[in-house]
Amino acid sequence: MKNELVEGMSKTMYQEEQRAITAIRILAAEGVQKANSGHPGMPIGAAPMAYALWRQMKHNPQNPNWPGRDRFVLSAGHASMLEYALLHFFGYGVSLEDIKNFRQWGSLTPGHPEYGHTEGVEATTGPLGQGVAMAVGMAMAEAHLSAIFNREGYPIVDNYTYAIAGDGCMMEGASAEAASMAGTMGLGKLILLYDSNRITIEGQTDITFREDVGARYAAYGWQVLSVEDGEDIDAIAAAIEKAKQETKKPSLIIVQTEIARGTPKAGKSSAHGEPLGEENIQAMKSFYGWQEEAAFAIPQSVYDHFDQMKPGFQKAEDEWNKLFSDYGKAYPDLARKWEDWQSGKLPVDFASQADFWDFSDKTATRAASGTVLNRLAAGGLNLFGGSADLAPSNKTELKGLGDFGPDSYDGSNIHFGVRELAMACACNGMALYGGLRPFCATFFVFSDYVKPALRLSALMKLPVMYIMTHDSIGVGEDGPTHQPVEQLAALRATPNTTVFRPADGKETAAGYLAALQAEGPTVLVLSRQALPLYEETGRDALRGGYILQDSAGVPDVILLASGSEVGVAMEAGKLLREKGYQPRIVSMPSFELFAAQDSAYQESVLPRAVRARVAVEAGSSFGWGRYVGLDGATVTLDHFGASAPGSALFSAFGFTPEHVAETAEEVIQNLKK
Repeated sequence: MKNELVEGMSKTMYQEEQRAITAIRILAAEGVQKANSGHPGMPIGAAPMAYALWRQMKHNPQNPNWPGRDRFVLSAGHASMLEYALLHFFGYGVSLEDIKNFRQWGSLTPGHPEYGHTEGVEATTGPLGQGVAMAVGMAMAEAHLSAIFNREGYPIVDNYTYAIAGDGCMMEGASAEAASMAGTMGLGKLILLYDSNRITIEGQTDITFREDVGARYAAYGWQVLSVEDGEDIDAIAAAIEKAKQETKKPSLIIVQTEIARGTPKAGKSSAHGEPLGEENIQAMKSFYGWQEEAAFAIPQSVYDHFDQMKPGFQKAEDEWNKLFSDYGKAYPDLARKWEDWQSGKLPVDFASQADFWDFSDKTATRAASGTVLNRLAAGGLNLFGGSADLAPSNKTELKGLGDFGPDSYDGSNIHFGVRELAMACACNGMALYGGLRPFCATFFVFSDYVKPALRLSALMKLPVMYIMTHDSIGVGEDGPTHQPVEQLAALRATPNTTVFRPADGKETAAGYLAALQAEGPTVLVLSRQALPLYEETGRDALRGGYILQDSAGVPDVILLASGSEVGVAMEAGKLLREKGYQPRIVSMPSFELFAAQDSAYQESVLPRAVRARVAVEAGSSFGWGRYVGLDGATVTLDHFGASAPGSALFSAFGFTPEHVAETAEEVIQNLKK
């Protein structure tokens, strides 16, 4: 610990700062102890760096969401009590009672930080490494919006993004992918503080992690700074200031700390993920000279110390508000555009425009998706995104809107590279930052790489658009490694997520409208091969399931299908009518949207009295049982595909009108027995 006084600082001020840091440590340890669950070690060791950052960070506890603030992400989300203690002392509305209710039912202090649940938490973290990657996305959003809106003398977008990460974050692939991307993009306003305490659950990190992290980040194109003493808040503050001076590179500040410093468990893995114990907390209080023996007893002088900072925080927002007011007078059109983008307001009513629904026959839905994206962009929608090195195949290029990069941050097309997980994490960060409509794309089978971040999109209810093309065995010759089978069922099982698999161009347009209205992520699942255009499709697809072709009278059987298999069901319907049956054809692009309809509508489409039902989809049967019931059947794929032309695979695996019609007839006959 630094013993000499910093030049210009009084002894009293130095003591107040050390006492404030000790209070953070004590509160974190006692919160974990009362819950009998949690991670006290990192909050204790990282308290000085967190304090040093938050005291100089641009934020305002009185208005946590003002647009001009710096962003902070605790990537090491298991150290949540560190963030809760900071929120408590800095005045964000986390009370002492909330701290005492750490990890309890209904508490504002859950086990890991949750965006939208606790005011001041900028991102849901816990899955290690994703916080770093989301911070990259926030920095990308800042760079893009500043390039679009800032004018000389009016830097209305001018904030830094900070993250604190631990050893575990540095081991995860998400952070590695994202760090590589950030270095390539030259994100100079991204600053990552690395709490290097060299401890994980299993012991010392050197049993599995011996690389030179600084050298790795330097190779990524980052500025790398080091602070040898994690107790030296002035050295940490100086490193942060030096990081801010580097405008062309993101910065990594490696801070050497000791886990659970000042306790009998200092430097031990047992301090990582279990309470310290009452005796060890008392020993820690003695080490730091903390006089209050009772749990959660914080002297008023500590609160007074933090309160002294609040006028400075308010001043930062007041200055930004004045700047934006002057900006609105100088650039009224840009100011209105900024406010519209921040509110999420659509620039036009796309659904009412006839051209929005205009498609030619035989169009792959991936191609229709590209058409819709560009119609949205041409209409002024604030789209920002791209593909994981598959834009020509995913059809995601926003034409005429440029490429995002260190020399052109105003570009709307992002080249994420072959980094599916970092891509999705970054889009979460963009959505959290605000003011943009982020989207990302890859092949549907690689949604498995995307899924951890998509799950956080769903947890945070972020309206990220996931464009997933090459949606079935229609991929063909690339074989089973590239042919999705179980992915539809897996994503449909994810709460707060809308999965939309359109049958043609008009349904694809409906899928985008659904995404723009969704409170959560939307996965658009799109075909490689060209599909017919149906006269009956259109905005009814927004209901998730609807009658595409009806029977004369009560149907003998209902054929349900999504995507490319709608065409198979339509042809099977013709065969059934030739045999004297009356089939109803139902297009089901989205289970979630259909489930959201009222019971009367659902009954009108799928009447309970009609038990003869067949679902047709080139994917797992899992999930279709709710619609076909015990008496129905599925023509689905519960095994992996093969390498062959797509048309040959559809035939070999039974996705033919003949097989569907035969299956339907068998169901009808079985019900008559």
